[in-house]
Amino acid sequence: MIKKLIGVTIAAALGACATPEVTQVRKSGDSDLACAQLKTEFVRAQELEAAARKERTVTGTNVAAAIFFWPALIGTYSNTESAINAAVDRQRAVEKLATEKACKL
Repeated sequence: MIKKLIGVTIAAALGACATPEVTQVRKSGDSDLACAQLKTEFVRAQELEAAARKERTVTGTNVAAAIFFWPALIGTYSNTESAINAAVDRQRAVEKLATEKACKL
């Protein structure tokens, strides 16, 4: 019974890890986007960055992970770091395209 309870607790902790979306920095067709579409892509990358940063804050899930299964907290940090970096890089890539096309973001 105790082994089963431990197994369920570990499974719940692993399932609670943050998995923010990691965007592609460059997407096929980026060079064909119009200014309005570039702006939309830029805003979307900002939203993804904000969502990933929010996952890194103190949440009930993160507190539970720290208490019951601290490796899950490390996984959360790693996942959010990848998502933040990808979102920032995506913003830079879109900004570069916008500059080349003389678009305002």
